[in-house]
Amino acid sequence: MAKAVSETLSAPALIVKNKGLLTAALMLATVMQVLDTTIANVALPHMAASLGAAQNEITWVLTSYIVAAAIATPLTGWMADRIGQKRLFMVAVIGFTVASALCGIATSLPEMVMFRVLQGVFGAVIAPLAQTVLLNINPKERIGQAMAIYGMGIMVAPIIGPTLGGWLTESFDWRWVFLINLPLGVLAVFMLFVFMPDTEIKRRRFDFFGFGMLALGVGALQLMLDRGADNFWFSSMETWIELGLVITGLWVFVVHCLTAENPFLDLRIFKDLNFSLASVLMFLVGITLFSGLALLPPMLQSLMGYPVIFSSVIMAPRGVATLLSMVVVGRLIGKVDPRLLMLFGIGCMAYSLYGMTSFSLQMDYWPVITTGVIQGFGMGFLFVPLQALAFATIAPKYRADATSMFALVRNMGNGVGISLVTAVLSNMMQVNHAELAERLTATSQNVINQMPSLLGGSAQAVAIVNGLVTQQAAMLSYLDDFWLMLLLSLAAIPLVLLLRGPKKSARPKTEEEKALERAHAMAE
Repeated sequence: MAKAVSETLSAPALIVKNKGLLTAALMLATVMQVLDTTIANVALPHMAASLGAAQNEITWVLTSYIVAAAIATPLTGWMADRIGQKRLFMVAVIGFTVASALCGIATSLPEMVMFRVLQGVFGAVIAPLAQTVLLNINPKERIGQAMAIYGMGIMVAPIIGPTLGGWLTESFDWRWVFLINLPLGVLAVFMLFVFMPDTEIKRRRFDFFGFGMLALGVGALQLMLDRGADNFWFSSMETWIELGLVITGLWVFVVHCLTAENPFLDLRIFKDLNFSLASVLMFLVGITLFSGLALLPPMLQSLMGYPVIFSSVIMAPRGVATLLSMVVVGRLIGKVDPRLLMLFGIGCMAYSLYGMTSFSLQMDYWPVITTGVIQGFGMGFLFVPLQALAFATIAPKYRADATSMFALVRNMGNGVGISLVTAVLSNMMQVNHAELAERLTATSQNVINQMPSLLGGSAQAVAIVNGLVTQQAAMLSYLDDFWLMLLLSLAAIPLVLLLRGPKKSARPKTEEEKALERAHAMAE
């Protein structure tokens, strides 16, 4: 059996004693970190009351984490080379766990924000580093299955985050949203210590200027996206300043990396066509996935009148469908053209978004569940092949930098998506309200037949009608957002067709490569 495996599998970049348990440790840490991007959302009102913070202030609990993680993510490649992947991973998980405990015992908003920054800094390297290790310990023939396992954590955790956070908050206390990380973190550190091997340390000089420019651009972008709506976007001088910092930081960073002798990031990774196209696709996926998760809870709660827990339960089947599809696609990816799987996934997403454009105030919760299941199932078929093709032709020495940039692109897509749909929602609510109100004229037959008291100028009638118009305008605005997400999904189709699979090498294997394959087969 081992001989058969050795004949069909190439040698991985890193041989480990127990790949299964190491994979479990990597995914445990990844799920713990990714879960914290959404698990605290539903607990914000309870946090505000407990910490004595205003509603507009408590959002810094989310913003501080996102900004810190965005700035620290690009450091993954350099730190992994400088101190070793195992040591970096263990420091990151320990730091994230300690920061989670501090968040759970915070007594004021400044303390909470400071501890969330620590969480973001330590947690930023966990997901990209886990992906790097998974790519290194698996032969290229099993990269698809490895990315399916990785995708389960990256995609499912944010979806179930609000549901788990709502249950913990209602059943226990909001502090358990953070304290739940303690046992998970301890277990992950123990498993990493036992099963993760040490890797070679490379003495790379740290490019302070390059990192500073990238941090400036990414940090300013996150601040602009998070605070833009509150500042009425480009009517505020703050937004213009932040935009200027984004353009300046990213432009100088690119020029510096192209001209410096030892830049912070080797931009040659973007010469790989698959990686560049996959990064653009991942940006679009980030927009459509997390913007939908941001839109549905307020729609269900404010327009449909569902309680927090029930709205979270309604969204849970989406995560189950994603989990199921990733199991299926993990078995298909070596047998079916990955581009066909991705096109099927985009088709499912587009179909579900088209169904969401028919939502109405009179419907029950079943359309939300069915469209969510279809969309979640499609996300699995899109995400797993996309991850596999993105790194199919990337040289192993570039993987740490490539995974950190891929994670950064995904997070930027998340931020852009949430800000985009929020801005469209706010703008279209005003437009739709004005258009609906214009139809309520004294000569309108509907007004004469159904609301005659409105013609008499009754203040109560005017208030009731205005409430109904506002509600309908809000529903139409959500539909406008769903149409926008549908168009963005369809825009990804041409990019999928340009992707290429890895080239098969006809070069005969050396005796050393054959020995590595036999060692890997025995480890299997």
